[in-house]
Amino acid sequence: MIEFRNVSKRYGAQTVLDNASFAIHAGERLGVVGPNGAGKSTILNLIVGDGAPDQGSVHVARQTELGYMRQELDPAVAALSLLDSVARPTGLLRQVQHELDALHRRLETDPTDADALRRLGEAQTRFEHLGGYGLRARAEATLSGLGFREAEFGQPLKTFSGGWRLRAELARLLTASPDVLLLDEPSNYLDLPAIEWLQQYLATFAGTLVIVSHDRSLLNTLTRVTLEVAHGRVERYAGNYAVYVRGKRTRAETRLAAQRNLDRKRQQIETFINRFRAQATKAAQVQSRIKALERLEDIEPIPATTTGPAKIRLPVPPRSGQEVVRLEDAGLSYDGVRWVFRHVDARVERGQKIALVGLNGMGKTTLLRGLTGTMPLSEGKRTLGHKVVLGYQAQDFAESLNPALSVFENIRAVSAAFTDGQTRSLLGGFGFSGDKVFQQAGSLSGGEKIRAAFARLMMQPTNFLVLDEPTTHLDIAARETLEDALHRYEGTVCLVSHDADFVRHIANHIWLVTAQGVQPFWGGYDDYLRKTAGRPAPSAAKPGESGARKVQRRERAERIQSRGRLMRPLKKTMAQAETELEKLEQEQADILARMPSGKTGDYATLNRRLAEIQDDIAAATARWEQAALELEELEAAH
Repeated sequence: MIEFRNVSKRYGAQTVLDNASFAIHAGERLGVVGPNGAGKSTILNLIVGDGAPDQGSVHVARQTELGYMRQELDPAVAALSLLDSVARPTGLLRQVQHELDALHRRLETDPTDADALRRLGEAQTRFEHLGGYGLRARAEATLSGLGFREAEFGQPLKTFSGGWRLRAELARLLTASPDVLLLDEPSNYLDLPAIEWLQQYLATFAGTLVIVSHDRSLLNTLTRVTLEVAHGRVERYAGNYAVYVRGKRTRAETRLAAQRNLDRKRQQIETFINRFRAQATKAAQVQSRIKALERLEDIEPIPATTTGPAKIRLPVPPRSGQEVVRLEDAGLSYDGVRWVFRHVDARVERGQKIALVGLNGMGKTTLLRGLTGTMPLSEGKRTLGHKVVLGYQAQDFAESLNPALSVFENIRAVSAAFTDGQTRSLLGGFGFSGDKVFQQAGSLSGGEKIRAAFARLMMQPTNFLVLDEPTTHLDIAARETLEDALHRYEGTVCLVSHDADFVRHIANHIWLVTAQGVQPFWGGYDDYLRKTAGRPAPSAAKPGESGARKVQRRERAERIQSRGRLMRPLKKTMAQAETELEKLEQEQADILARMPSGKTGDYATLNRRLAEIQDDIAAATARWEQAALELEELEAAH
């Protein structure tokens, strides 16, 4: 369906794609991963024709309708109402709509025009077949799922904030249901309930799905193929993100072993050449060895992108009292008329790691400001616990560094009590060593800015960290680094994040923030999801929607039950995959055992076979996991 042939793309001195070749097949669900700036968005832009490759070509099958979520919206659409902007026809449906409009105008002039009446009937049939008459209903359902209120449907799109406009653009694409859906960071600006809804919605999307995302949960749930973009190269892996990580590690180990064997073979040949070069009786053999040496090709290594940035080592915090902070009958209003929250009673205890979840606009950020005292309460009481030292980072905290100063100067400006040596030692714990400490803050990557900002925060002995969206603009490796540091942190944490996996690996308590107040849940994010599974979502959905959802769930259960006859083929698929994996792993072990012996034959052929085996192992693993997932759903339905 989509093919990249030897594509190269440069921006100034930076090469983001270097002779890249790969294909995206019809019906695939593909995730694109890699460090920030590696060229992931460039791939999407080239697919839709926003720019051209410097070398090579990009081919998209004819009559393929592409849906691309752009970060910059069309200004001409801003004057439309929210619902009209989402329900406007696109692609072939738009062409049929234009044809209908033209025929209606023609019939207004001559109602007896038989040709126009015939063509109108044909166009109406095509419009119905393409889903045109259900477009507004689908748009309303999609908008509700993404958190819009029914009362907002008639408001002009231009009255919404940038984040909500991007939600509306996402709603338009989902409603249009194109052949290929291209999503660039679709979970940005979405709260966790909306992300959960998006996962469920996209799970039923019948077309080709291509997602650029740093959200591991989204990638693991929705994708079956992974493209890694790094260092100008694009590598294809069968399986979702979790399978890709394992497959990359195995592929890297295999290629490293093959390279070591190749180096050993090269050394043996060179030793023979050097030993017998001067002997006339060995001249023919020496020349043969020289030609063989020239034919040896190095094994292309796997880019080490999964190693991630330097680790963050948060210092051991000073001990605080058992109660860290308490709110009593708390309320906060920005204008004294409209209340963000009222009558909130909440308590944070030492060692808790609390994640605030809920819809955007419910006041999660405002509640953090109330907890930290950054914004005084409009009513009620806030009490800070004994020996609590607060460290608060707002959403833009990484940008609070002075870009003109070095990392060292930014950190030293916080506290004069630290010596230069102590400051250097602290920075070393956050991955800054050598000349890196003197690099200007403005030239740091997003992950490096996060680490520098945390180092500055830790210039004081903080034991209560309050973090508002700390993973914004971080790639997966940087998120995992911060996640690991906070997981090991011995102090108290209260955070807001829209990354489900980030919350899942850190939080041991969940606070659900709704218009009715704050409801605490003991346990992690998965425990919270299980406890709330039977409750209506705290969304702004239109009246009667919960009943419709019950009908949908019942129908879905009936469909799953009717697929009981598929359980046997799924079990057969799993058994065949297991048998195939055993054979492939045995063949791989045999080749690796033969290579050091010197009786290897054609090294290039063996190394190519090793690479093929890794691809086959990844594909068989993906088949097994997909069959197991479907089987689990069927068994659960019964």
